[in-house]
Amino acid sequence: MTAQFASRPRGVYDIVVALFCALLLISNVAAVKLIQFGPNVEMFGFPVLPIITDGGAFLFPLTYILGDVLAEVYGMKGAKRAIFIGFAVSILASLTFLVVGAAPPAADWGNQDAFDAVLGFVPRIVLASVLGYLAGQFLNAWALVKLKQRTKEGSLWARLLGSTVVGEAADTIIFCTVAFAGIITGGTLINYILVGYVYKVLIEVIFMPVTYQVFEVVKRTEPSYS
Repeated sequence: MTAQFASRPRGVYDIVVALFCALLLISNVAAVKLIQFGPNVEMFGFPVLPIITDGGAFLFPLTYILGDVLAEVYGMKGAKRAIFIGFAVSILASLTFLVVGAAPPAADWGNQDAFDAVLGFVPRIVLASVLGYLAGQFLNAWALVKLKQRTKEGSLWARLLGSTVVGEAADTIIFCTVAFAGIITGGTLINYILVGYVYKVLIEVIFMPVTYQVFEVVKRTEPSYS
């Protein structure tokens, strides 16, 4: 009797989901650090500068592009599966960092404080990330699928932009408020929310030509697409 192996399914769904989860995990770790650019500038008493964001802003917007691919090509069912996988690995990562941080360090390892500072996520950061992620990604997928049911294969730009505007608004407001309300306050918190939101939407717009090409490649590669 010969050795048996399962055949690899055609299509690229597994690759898209893997990239989606990888970008999500990297962004969650990077989001621990707040970043600011520029001098202190106020206008009508509102802080215009510095621009305040977090490290997750570099890659997290790309999860929405991949989320668009999942919803556009595989529908709500395929997008939901990827979102739940991303949720599961995020929780696993948080629990792993928690357990590793609580484990006694080796006698000659002097980086416990540094580890806790970066990966010792406080509960509100984890809660903010999970709530923002679930609300944002589900709204993004739902909006894109609903728009596609109306527009069919046309007006792709409207589906991409419309779903991102809705999803990123929920994600950014929930994450920033739950994670940092009381730590950063007033105009600074509003600056943080607005800058994060506008930046993420702009990323979608800037990358739209690339997103179009990715959609074409995935649709051609996926034999079940119809």
